[in-house]
Amino acid sequence: MSGVATRVAGIDCGTNAVRLLIADLPDLPDPLQPADSGTGTGTGTGTGNGLATEAGSPAGSAAAPLTDVVRRMEIVRLGEGVDRTRRLAPAAIERTRQALTGYAAELAAHGVERVRMCATSASRDADNADEFVAMVQATLGVTPEVVTGDEEARLTFAGAVGGLAATASAPYLVVDIGGGSSEFVVGADTVHRAVSVDVGCVRMTERHLRADPPTPAQIAAAERDIAAAVDRALSVVTGPDRSGPPPTLVGLAGSVTTVAGIALRLDSYRADRLHHARISYDQVAEVTADLLAMPVGQRLRIPVMHPGRADVIAAGALVLRIVMERADVSSVVASEHDILDGICLSLTGSA
Repeated sequence: MSGVATRVAGIDCGTNAVRLLIADLPDLPDPLQPADSGTGTGTGTGTGNGLATEAGSPAGSAAAPLTDVVRRMEIVRLGEGVDRTRRLAPAAIERTRQALTGYAAELAAHGVERVRMCATSASRDADNADEFVAMVQATLGVTPEVVTGDEEARLTFAGAVGGLAATASAPYLVVDIGGGSSEFVVGADTVHRAVSVDVGCVRMTERHLRADPPTPAQIAAAERDIAAAVDRALSVVTGPDRSGPPPTLVGLAGSVTTVAGIALRLDSYRADRLHHARISYDQVAEVTADLLAMPVGQRLRIPVMHPGRADVIAAGALVLRIVMERADVSSVVASEHDILDGICLSLTGSA
C-alpha cells in the first residue's frame, strides 16, 4: 500500500479534556500486518508514581508526517473529584459520553479506517474505571486503553518532537501538564528517560487552590507540593546532579498554550501562532502571578481562555513556572502537537 494515504484517528481522554485528531498518513505498511500499538516498551510499571522508561524507546523520529483533517477538544472534567473519592462521578462519565457521541459522528463522516483511544490519569486512578470502559465501548465501538504512565510518556514524546528540530535543538525535556498528572520525558531522536507524577492543574486546584482567588497560604501549599513532585521527576529524567547544559524545554497541553497566548497578548486563541512559540521565564512568572490574583470571572474575560479551563489555569501556570525554576531553564517552547499525534502515529507502527 505504499503511497496510499490511510485515514486514522486518535482520541485522548485525560482528566480535564477529551480530544480528537483525525489525520491522513501516507505510505502505511500492509494493513493485513498488525501494527505495533506500543503497549509499554519501558521497563517501569508506569503507575501514577511514574517509574522510568529506559534509553532507546522508539519515539517516532522517522515517522511520516501527519496531515490534519480534524482536531477537536471538549472540556469534560472526567477526573472531577477523583483525587478525593478515587471514583469517576456519574455526571463526569455522562459529560464524556456526550462528547464521544459527537466524535463518533465525526469518525463516520470522515471515513476513518483505524481508531485508537487512550485514557490517562483519571482512569488510572479510578476504582470504577470499568464503568468508563463500558460506556466508551457502547458509544464508540472501541475499547479505550488505560495506558501506563510510561506509554503515555512515549506517545507524548513521539507526537511532540516531530518537526521540532528546525525550531529547537536536542536534547529535549518534554513536559505535558495534564489535569491529574504531568509527564516528563527527556530524549533526542528516542526517549532516554521518562516519568509520570501526580501533579496536574485539576488535581492541584482541587487539593490546594480552592478559594477564588486562592489565598497566599493555599498558593504556598501548592508550590511546596508541586516543587517536591517536579524535583522527583527531574531526578529521574535528568539525573540527581543534573550535569551539563539544560535541555530545551518543550511544554505541552492547554495550560502551556494558554499561558503562551496570554504572554503573547493574542486577541484570540491561534494555534498557528502558539505552535513552537518560545516564551521566557519572566513572561511565565508574570502571567502566573496575574492568574493567581484573578477570580475566575476575570480570567474568563481573557481572549485566549477556554471557559472550561478558567478555574484550573492558575494551577497549570504554577506547575509550568516551577518546572522552569527547578529545571533552571530560561524559556519554554510551546507545542500544539502531543500525545494525540503520537496515538495516530502508533496506529502505523511509527510511534
